[in-house]
Amino acid sequence: MASKNQNPIAILFLLFLLCHTKVESSNKKIIRSHRPCKTLIFYFHDILYNGENSKNATSAIIGAPAWGNLTKLTGQNHFGDLVVFDDPITLDNNLHSSPVGRAQGLYLYDKKETSTAWLGMSFVFNSTQHKGSINFAGADPIMNQTRDISVIGGTGDFFMTRGIATVMTDAVEGDVYFRLQVDIKLYECWQ
Repeated sequence: MASKNQNPIAILFLLFLLCHTKVESSNKKIIRSHRPCKTLIFYFHDILYNGENSKNATSAIIGAPAWGNLTKLTGQNHFGDLVVFDDPITLDNNLHSSPVGRAQGLYLYDKKETSTAWLGMSFVFNSTQHKGSINFAGADPIMNQTRDISVIGGTGDFFMTRGIATVMTDAVEGDVYFRLQVDIKLYECWQ
């Protein structure tokens, strides 16, 4: 049979350590800055292929529901359409301005009741001002005036960055062209 004789000093010491550790950890505060370490504003221009504009198109439908096709967005808020894009990024809202990079990725219209999409993309830069990429992912409720998309990483000048991109529709021309203003606030910058 095991001895029931326990050392009261050891028990008191363990209780002291446990209480001290709890008090010590509760006194530490994590300080986080709520100011962005970098702010950027870009415009990206999307020209959807419609069967007639292959020379100028920067995006194309690559998946559609059974009732849709690959040259025109479906009805029902474009539900089920999957679009891939390689759009120019500019510093102003002029499509013909010199691009500073490319917005590359996809959007998926994912709701029947209203026009909304899921967006996954990278801004790929190769200019004298910026090199590398910024990666984004998240829901894009298109009907809202402003939408926030998560910045989930990056490379080069934007190595392992995180933050938020506020997206605003700046112009729309039917289902063929739209321009987005993207206001990026980075809260984690390594360089």
